[in-house]
Amino acid sequence: MSNPVNGQRGAPVSSPEPVLLDAGSLTRCRHRLYLDTAYGSLLRGEPENPGVRQRREAAQAHRENVRAQLALPDPMQWTEIDEPTARAAADATIAACRAGVERIWNAVLPLERETGRRGRSELLVREPSGGYIPVIVVNHKVTDPGRGARTTPLTHWAPIVDETRKVRSQLRDQLRLAHLYRMLAHEGLATATPVGGAVGYRGECMLVHDLTTVLAEYDTRFADRLAVARGNEYTVPSQVSECRSCAWWFDCKPQLIAVRDVSLVASGSRADVLRSAGVRTIDELAQWTGPAPEEWPFGNFDDAVSAALAWRADVPLLRRSETVSVHRADVEVDVDMESYQEHGAYLWGTLLTEAGGPPSTYRGFVTWDPLPTVDEGRSFAVFWNWLMDTRADAAARGKTFAAYCYSRQAEDKWLLDSARRFADVPGVPTEAQIREFIDSPQWVDVYQAVSDQFICPNGKGLKKIAPVAGFAWRDDEAGGEASMGWYREAVGYDAEPDPTQRERLLVYNEDDVLATKVLREWMSDRAEIEIPTVADLRARA
Repeated sequence: MSNPVNGQRGAPVSSPEPVLLDAGSLTRCRHRLYLDTAYGSLLRGEPENPGVRQRREAAQAHRENVRAQLALPDPMQWTEIDEPTARAAADATIAACRAGVERIWNAVLPLERETGRRGRSELLVREPSGGYIPVIVVNHKVTDPGRGARTTPLTHWAPIVDETRKVRSQLRDQLRLAHLYRMLAHEGLATATPVGGAVGYRGECMLVHDLTTVLAEYDTRFADRLAVARGNEYTVPSQVSECRSCAWWFDCKPQLIAVRDVSLVASGSRADVLRSAGVRTIDELAQWTGPAPEEWPFGNFDDAVSAALAWRADVPLLRRSETVSVHRADVEVDVDMESYQEHGAYLWGTLLTEAGGPPSTYRGFVTWDPLPTVDEGRSFAVFWNWLMDTRADAAARGKTFAAYCYSRQAEDKWLLDSARRFADVPGVPTEAQIREFIDSPQWVDVYQAVSDQFICPNGKGLKKIAPVAGFAWRDDEAGGEASMGWYREAVGYDAEPDPTQRERLLVYNEDDVLATKVLREWMSDRAEIEIPTVADLRARA
């Protein structure tokens, strides 16, 4: 058998079965889909990616919570499909539809061997005029504060325009609903108007999706993915964000390095645009002259060329200009937050440093009550008031003050969200107080300082950049996805709480704030000496 990722098409590992795709295939890497279909048996026995497992388990728990809410209002009009096999579950689902049951939970639709579809819907809701509406339950947000979204209560289908919510774009949800709509239509059970529903994180309502505008894209994508899975469309490796959790990456990566594939420095859709422009290798990109490709909506194209030069020269970073700077102060606090999915922020870690003062001091403000918990509000209030007291004390002593984080998006989100959710908890600030601080020059995003002053061919995450400044994490497994599993054990979601995992999380958090401190101090002191400029590298080339 040929290597499944070397661009050669060998015979599948086992006798081919009829290819059946679910909606997840529509947004998955095309090459991964081919490998999973043709050589999936090679992965049997491989451990599941911890992050993937945690997201799957969390999604299942969320679905169960929503099921419990939906089943309460009118159990006489409610049927749950609970059969031992997919065939039996599909038969039971169709029987319930033919009987006109109002709401069907855990619906499984019959396999479509001729079209290649398979699928299940968390809920089917019968429309009064006939037909069933597919409703999916997802463990992510489907709306944001705003106006214009169409929503309906969980208890019954009555869509109205919601003046408090706007739609959060989630193409994967729409494609899954389009997939289910096509399957319902195949059985003669679809509604006249293509429509579907999505219950998101927190399960407050159903978002109503008009599927009319997405059906054409769905049909195109499904036809393409089916051809890929059947081996009728040629695919090759290309680096995308999905690679981080893909079991095939350790096979694909050496192939990409061997051919010096352009996706190693311009991943995802950027690589697609470059290939359309005739650029397939890092060397071809490094030698680019002239204007950017017409279809390049990804920022400064010169950065992509410079990243290729840096990769070719084995340089981890490039300076954009002669000088490097980052905002500094007399009293400095590095901040790093740890959250668990969308349930809340359980830990705010801080590192206090004062010029000419004692050694830096780490302090973690934490709740070990399993999220969601009101104790999160108490912990957040203590953190916030300590931070503001430190700020006020510096001002009273005539000292300048700054607080730092790495990539403020997550910290800003949970600062504002905590103020909203725990407004009644003593000591919790108002949203206005939060905004006054995060909009001030005293809240410094080191990630933004890195982005503005460096080109980073290997990525801009803290785990990528801080080692260039000489920092190393104490825990070799440190990372966001790993910490999710540590947290579950620390608070006892699945067994008795594990104190050693609590300590592990505190060490991990302390290292994150230490890494931020080391990085910004390196930017102030040594980066200009150790890192070449773009002009330097171009001169060498």
